[in-house]
Amino acid sequence: MRRDVFQAIADPNRRAILGRLSGSPLNLNQVAEHFNISRSAVSQHMKILTECGLVVIKQNGRERFCEAKFEKLDEVTTWIGQYRNFWVGKFDAMEMALQKMKSKNKKHGTKK
Repeated sequence: MRRDVFQAIADPNRRAILGRLSGSPLNLNQVAEHFNISRSAVSQHMKILTECGLVVIKQNGRERFCEAKFEKLDEVTTWIGQYRNFWVGKFDAMEMALQKMKSKNKKHGTKK
């Protein structure tokens, strides 16, 4: 199954794992010890994160270190950006309408 970044960040545990990895790479045990879920559940979350490219796992001797690759989140930023522009436009229009109402009330001597 092909996974994407949106699927990966949909789960709060995976977002928390990314948060843990934001400081520096950690081995799998260091990641797992911060969560109240089974080691196999953490491994499954790591599998999803690696499949979509948000995490890479590198072997260093006997240990496997997980490193976050936040560049992949640019897809999310781009997608959200479309909607940000839409809502900024709506709020700007609402502000203009409120300013018109305010100036109209001042001309007619009403307070609101």
